[in-house]
Amino acid sequence: MKARAGAALVLVALGGFACTALRSGADPELPLWVHRASGSMEVTFRRPVVAESRRVGEPYERGQVEIDPTHGRIFVGSSDQGLYALRADDGQKLWRFETLGFVQCAPLYDAGEDVVYFGSNDGALYKVNAKNGQLLWRFMTNAEVSRRPVLDGGILFATNANDTVLAIEPATGKLLWHQHRTPAAGMEVAGHSGVAVSHGKVYMGFSDGVVAAFDEKTGAERWQPVDLAAEAEQTLGQVPDQLDVDSTPIPDTLPSGPVVYAGNYAAGVYALDAETGTQVWSNPGVFGVTDIALFDQPAHQRRDGRPEPQRRVLLAASGTTGLWGLDPETGAELWRRSLPGTAISHPVVVSGVLLVSASRLGVFLVNPLGGELIDGIHLADGSSLTPAAYGSRAYVMTNGGQLLGLHVAPPS
Repeated sequence: MKARAGAALVLVALGGFACTALRSGADPELPLWVHRASGSMEVTFRRPVVAESRRVGEPYERGQVEIDPTHGRIFVGSSDQGLYALRADDGQKLWRFETLGFVQCAPLYDAGEDVVYFGSNDGALYKVNAKNGQLLWRFMTNAEVSRRPVLDGGILFATNANDTVLAIEPATGKLLWHQHRTPAAGMEVAGHSGVAVSHGKVYMGFSDGVVAAFDEKTGAERWQPVDLAAEAEQTLGQVPDQLDVDSTPIPDTLPSGPVVYAGNYAAGVYALDAETGTQVWSNPGVFGVTDIALFDQPAHQRRDGRPEPQRRVLLAASGTTGLWGLDPETGAELWRRSLPGTAISHPVVVSGVLLVSASRLGVFLVNPLGGELIDGIHLADGSSLTPAAYGSRAYVMTNGGQLLGLHVAPPS
């Protein structure tokens, strides 16, 4: 049986963690977000969402909020086996849809149809009406679905924890094609990979350490699967205990051509040629990677009038070696920070900086160009949910089931 553990990711030794909020215990009479490192973040509302009477298992809330800015709605799953639709301005509940398992999947809102797609730990993928939560169809995948679906070219793509990628007709829920690999024996560190779609190809990582590309329309393999676990075996001189590619691949375009970034827990971070799968560069030093993200700051004019060039950083999160900033063109280390013992979410860009949640601490703003702490809000019960942002507004859920609305001011 596979043992599943939350990502061991932990935040950089935020030397500046000297803010009072992170040194003291919780005081319900004096919320700890009153004491902060700077004034960059402001809590606009705090609302209980998760029904304690329905809650099952460990008190962790994972997944991510999906934002519908046009209608002022947000959608979020929970450990009480529900998907919630809430008002974006104050978190007031609009409707709730019940499933048979945790909803730890980031929902996907489709504005064209005004519908929401999401997965559940009950093994099903759902499509519901965004106005009222009415079920439109349910597709059983036979394993937990905890990664955000992708809608591209009139096809819905999803993955599950049984190393399966599925292409589904959005209107009917009919399966168009699927690809499956036999899951690796042993421990999977951070759930399963999501799917990325780019230029007619579908990219996915698997628990046996393989990264593969499939034709978007037919599901046929577009290049020979790349075995990153074999790379780790050569480096370590033995078969690693953790083989998995849990991070969702990231397509990108470098001056040399299109690439796909992938992270393997034992093998490090790789850039693969998007057309052939051949290796462009590797950084095996990023051991224990469980998530990757790409930060892209366009060229712009600074407030003092001086030009600022484009800055791009590939972020790699590891509970073993810390939070890394890598050069996307070469894989070379730009910066790295050690982390205290707490799991950290996928970093999300808001107002030009990174917003992350820490499972035993709270939510923090981090400089993507150097890893320094900008601001932090301590939460007594921590937060495991990946933040979501639109413009200067952001949302995150605490492990206690409280939804926070945040306003993030651009850093000075």
